[in-house]
Amino acid sequence: MYHIIDAHCHVYPAQIARKAADATGRFYDGLPTTCDGTVAALLEEGARSGIGHFIVQSVATKPEQVRSINQFIAHEVAQHPGVLTGLGTLHPESGDIAGDVAELLDLGLKGVKLHPDIQRFKLDDHRCLKIYELLEGRVPLLLHTGDKRFDYSNPNRLIPVLEIYKNLTVIGAHFGGYSIWEEAAQQLAGFPNLYVDCSSTMFALDDEVVVRLIRLYGAERVLFGTDYPMWSPAAEVEHFMRLELTGEERELILHRNAERLFGLA
Repeated sequence: MYHIIDAHCHVYPAQIARKAADATGRFYDGLPTTCDGTVAALLEEGARSGIGHFIVQSVATKPEQVRSINQFIAHEVAQHPGVLTGLGTLHPESGDIAGDVAELLDLGLKGVKLHPDIQRFKLDDHRCLKIYELLEGRVPLLLHTGDKRFDYSNPNRLIPVLEIYKNLTVIGAHFGGYSIWEEAAQQLAGFPNLYVDCSSTMFALDDEVVVRLIRLYGAERVLFGTDYPMWSPAAEVEHFMRLELTGEERELILHRNAERLFGLA
């Protein structure tokens, strides 16, 4: 039995969760959203699948949402100690990014999640530089990365960030390039400050391709993530366990890498 950490979960207040979850599915060309986006449903999925810990987050589509979202995430973490770890959100158009970072750290959040494609900014936009400066050497930055429909977070935008902010630990969601998985891996594998997660990938690629991506990046740089509520964590665990990986690779991906990055060990 493996200890499992789901390193990529979106959660929302119960009163808006279903609406927010469905909106995310519509953003991704109408992909079905499997779960409702509540913490309660996430924990139920965890009980069914053997997931013991979740890294939870949400995304501010407007600067004025940053504070309330970060407070919500911190509240949920406090309600479920030892089960949830929270990431904060930021927005490059905020008038006080330094204050936003200080507050999320004071709240005990262990990193930051940004979604350039939904928040509508390019990763190498000058407005983001303050974010990278403030996070560098402090906490990990989980980024949505990649989308063949846009030019916000593809490798050409990410590579300059990795090259300039060498002490910034970046986790590139979706193997560093949603919908351009293999192309992204060819360009991004080998950056020492880049990790990736496997979320929102296994539904689209053959298992052999997923294993190839893991080994291209190195299992020591891959995190297990489900992208809840897009996909059922229980189904994602079941699919992951079918991959032809070694026991050591599974241990690294399912929990050891996340424990190291977020100080959970």
